[in-house]
Amino acid sequence: MGGDDFADLEHGATEAHPRKSRAPGAGGVVFAIAVTEGPDAGAQLQIDERDPSPLLIGQSPACALRLRDPRVSRRHVALEISGERLRITDLDSTNGTHCAGLAVRDAFLRGGELLQIGQTQLRVERRAGPALPAPSDRSRFGRVLGESAAMRRLYPLIERLAASDIPMVIEGETGTGKEALAEAIHELGSRAGGPFVVFDCTATPAQLMESDLFGHERGAFTGAVSLRKGVFELAHGGTLLIDEIGELDLALQPKLLRAIERSEIRRVGSGTTVRVDVRIIAATRRDLDKQVQQQQFRDDLFYRLAVGRIELPALRRRHGDIPVLARHFWSQLGGDPSTLPAAAMLRWEAEAWPGNVRQLRNAVARTLALGDLDGALPGDAAAPGAAPPPPAAGPPQADFLDAVIAERLPLPMGRMRVVKEFEQRYIAALLAEHGTVARAAAASGIARRYFQLLRGGKRRES
Repeated sequence: MGGDDFADLEHGATEAHPRKSRAPGAGGVVFAIAVTEGPDAGAQLQIDERDPSPLLIGQSPACALRLRDPRVSRRHVALEISGERLRITDLDSTNGTHCAGLAVRDAFLRGGELLQIGQTQLRVERRAGPALPAPSDRSRFGRVLGESAAMRRLYPLIERLAASDIPMVIEGETGTGKEALAEAIHELGSRAGGPFVVFDCTATPAQLMESDLFGHERGAFTGAVSLRKGVFELAHGGTLLIDEIGELDLALQPKLLRAIERSEIRRVGSGTTVRVDVRIIAATRRDLDKQVQQQQFRDDLFYRLAVGRIELPALRRRHGDIPVLARHFWSQLGGDPSTLPAAAMLRWEAEAWPGNVRQLRNAVARTLALGDLDGALPGDAAAPGAAPPPPAAGPPQADFLDAVIAERLPLPMGRMRVVKEFEQRYIAALLAEHGTVARAAAASGIARRYFQLLRGGKRRES
């Protein structure tokens, strides 16, 4: 182990190294982990760079390498391939992870190292891997768009998940498109003819969560004046997306686990069960592995949900996708492709996008509505008025802009008012053209729930 490795071990690595592209047919990167000492001596784990998410070692049934060592935490350490090396991350374990006498928080290994977790010793070896398949030639999956290597690596896995009926978890930062991916998987899967229902754990008060999930009988509690079906029954024959499942009340988690395992629910106030046929997709921006470790999320529920698991990459990791997405949003929102400001595109490509795809879409909408007022450089190809918003009923946009400017509001407040007006006119125009919310949302390229939020005048901030 060289000096660089010791530096990684001592100070902790903060960022994964990007994978180097290799030609199809070249050998992939594979690491083997062998237990050389401890109660499970002889056990092995192989890690392939095609694994869509980190593999875990610990006592939990959710771990790829499950150990009986009592000094090993339930989720002790996570392993994933990063470039040509193996990234190892200690998951806040009780007794720590050690390599060459150093405590490891986050480090990169090349092979040949010995790790110590509890009373168990692990040897890390790099091996020759199988030939890599050719990257997918897809540039989109339903409403999910992306031509970057990071996205094209995911498409084969997404296709297989869409063709199956297993529960799955979609992970990713806020705004990466988790709901859009879930809806695309539903629309291109065997349940496309059934309903797609979203239950948002962040939008439901804790005292109403059980009723919203499973329904209630008349008189079950104060205010329950009639029988009401929950989202499980509403999604019967289709797909239920449980959004931000990391926020689900801990007391409700065993009831959700029971519903998933038995395919039946019991309404609040009822003594009988109702059979349901629902595919479950969960989405979260939180680190569920860490939540399980901290006992904020049930291990058995996570294990039951994460039969399929996919992590959507942040926009900053999707090299080359910003121009593709920006042009798509510009045209989708009614802009003439030839008027998309070159300076704005350069500015967008230089941004870090903490709000990811949602934030980029909002930025495109602002530039389309405001032109230079949104910060486009003077002399840019798209002068104010060169790219007006889509035509809609109501007074001319110039009159509205003049009125907002005349109020002499602070720039952020004025901008928000213009964007809100643009969104309302845009939604109204699409509804008038397509007739139904479902068709209008599909034409807009955004999820139906977000379309409904905009329609009601409630914006998700990027």
